[in-house]
Amino acid sequence: MFKGFYNLTSGMVTQQAHLNVVGNNLVNVSTAGYKGSRYTATTFDDVMYARVGNAEKIYTDIGRQSYIRANSEIYVDYEQGIPEPTDIPLDFAIMGDGFFAIQGEDGNLSYTRAGSFILDDEGYLCLPGAGRVMDPDGQPILLETDKITADGQGNIYNENGGYMGRIGVFAFEDNAQLEHNGAGFFTGQGAQVMENPQLLWKYVERSNVELIKQMTDMITCQRALQSCASVTKMYDEVMGHAASDIGRM
Repeated sequence: MFKGFYNLTSGMVTQQAHLNVVGNNLVNVSTAGYKGSRYTATTFDDVMYARVGNAEKIYTDIGRQSYIRANSEIYVDYEQGIPEPTDIPLDFAIMGDGFFAIQGEDGNLSYTRAGSFILDDEGYLCLPGAGRVMDPDGQPILLETDKITADGQGNIYNENGGYMGRIGVFAFEDNAQLEHNGAGFFTGQGAQVMENPQLLWKYVERSNVELIKQMTDMITCQRALQSCASVTKMYDEVMGHAASDIGRM
């Protein structure tokens, strides 16, 4: 009789996990280079139901059902975001595959599509709050000025046309193996320098999150969660009446 609680609890846990993913997507809808996530769930092992009680004691299979669902995996959508012009000289957007490499204060590398760069106190090209941008050789890029020009491969020149450095763009054999956090940064092994990347200067890549779809998913999840909670309360009252009535009998 109590298996209904498994199904209802499963519904609430599943919808809450889905809401967390949708909420994070909505928070980052304006984050440059952010890649939206998608929640998927899977069922526990199925249980076989059988009809019993006939005179011949013959068991007849009725079907299978799973008591509960659980988080399977959160997938990242790597689809290209729309490039948006900014007219800011330190903004870059990657077209196609690839990531910028950012070295944090701890020396570790992370990868991102966000290209809204600035200069740090020492004149190095950096991503605010994350770290310095790496060149193809894995070295920070010293500019000391934002009066620059750049070409479609990430080569940077000063006002007089002098070469100042190149922004590194790195790709992975399989993006699915990357680990990501909620802010749009990725970590993984096996990054390879792209020889002929395609970059847009004075552009940033917008988030690929579809606002309307995420809002629709959020409303759907909220209503499903509320329904599960309401039915759980009703189910609890029914079980309470059943227990008290049977006890009196």
